[in-house]
Amino acid sequence: MDIKELYKLYQQHPCITTDSRNCPEGSIFLALKGESFNGNQFALQALEKGCAYAIVDEAPSNLPQKGEAIIKVEDCLQTFKDLAREHRRQFDIPVIGITGTNGKTTTKELIRAVLAECYSVMATEGNFNNDVGVPKTLFRLSDDHDIAVVEMGASHPGDIKTLVETAEPTCGLITNVGRAHLQGFGSFEGVCKTKGELYDFLIAHDCPLFVNRDNEYLMKMLSSHLSPLTTHHSPDVYYYGQSDNEDILIRGEVISCAPFLKFRWREQDHDAGYTSDWMEVQTHLIGAYNLDNMLAAITIGYVNNIPFEQINHALENYVPTNNRSQLTETKTNHLIVDAYNANPTSMAAAIDNFKRMEVSPKMAILGKMGELGDVSAEEHQKVVKMLADASFDEVWLVGDEYKNCQLSTFNFQLFKDVEEVKAAIAKQQPQHKYILIKGSNSVKLYQLPELL
Repeated sequence: MDIKELYKLYQQHPCITTDSRNCPEGSIFLALKGESFNGNQFALQALEKGCAYAIVDEAPSNLPQKGEAIIKVEDCLQTFKDLAREHRRQFDIPVIGITGTNGKTTTKELIRAVLAECYSVMATEGNFNNDVGVPKTLFRLSDDHDIAVVEMGASHPGDIKTLVETAEPTCGLITNVGRAHLQGFGSFEGVCKTKGELYDFLIAHDCPLFVNRDNEYLMKMLSSHLSPLTTHHSPDVYYYGQSDNEDILIRGEVISCAPFLKFRWREQDHDAGYTSDWMEVQTHLIGAYNLDNMLAAITIGYVNNIPFEQINHALENYVPTNNRSQLTETKTNHLIVDAYNANPTSMAAAIDNFKRMEVSPKMAILGKMGELGDVSAEEHQKVVKMLADASFDEVWLVGDEYKNCQLSTFNFQLFKDVEEVKAAIAKQQPQHKYILIKGSNSVKLYQLPELL
């Protein structure tokens, strides 16, 4: 059965489940496989629970009276992606693709907020940004939506190519590139090549790109991706940034971070001799590094005809709720929570921003950074060096990766894991401090705010 025939079946049964514990009546069960599970083993169980059909790539050995409901394919994951692409093609709406090392989820949420001022927006929920999450996201598309925002993550070469070929974005942006998932990519150059697969797709299809003009790596990537294709393809490129480059469409400047980011922005067209008045925005986000994310959302909102006043309204009212750039006030402390993920680039930005904040006293609880491969020791030592230079009042480091680092200051404490940190909090009871909490999700520092 080819994809178009399968999609006709989906239209008759418009609900796909990949979890045999959740089998709505009349749905289609699709048997995915992972390191510790094989969905093919639960196909018959899914049918018994109410699924109308089960798509498998390993036919069950026992098919009593259920053979007609079992559909055998070569590869269930590929079929899932192909079906999702077929569903996406039913909707002639803008689809914005977002990837990047840091900031892609925050940028996605800001874009969603801005576009929602005038449109019905379907956007990626949670961390559904991989080769299973993106198809699930696309299947949420309906006739009620005017525009879609699809986040795409990557940890290995070729990941973005696979995702853009599934989502088929009509425009997109790379927030930045940094030293993350190096164990999977092999090198920083591998990161750039993989993230650049979004540029490859957009340029090949003459789709608009949104680019941070001040990011040297993105500009080099853009140039290298455009050069071989400019003979046949010349997509629109909308630049944003903080510098005064003449080709920047949306320019912004930080006003303050005390502690929330306050900035101003304006539209400029030097060729037409036009520059709008500066507009100030007071946000609920921590960190000057979030200005680039704000400018990306403004630029996409501008190109999609969102009025300036409504763009500002969306940004001023956006409140993060996903452990990213959050300021949490407790009875005894002020917490800056960024505990969802960590890599050398985002860790440096968080430390630098905390250093610049005019608050006191400052305490940092920082977890290890994962998936760095052979450069892990080097990158963790760089973090220690940045912390020593920042001269915070107190620093707690969590994870064995910090054990072999040269600790040059007296106020560093080492902890094996989050459980040891919890015990120290119970014993020392930090109070009246500004506390930065950041680390890879696997360290589970997101469990700390309720204790502080």
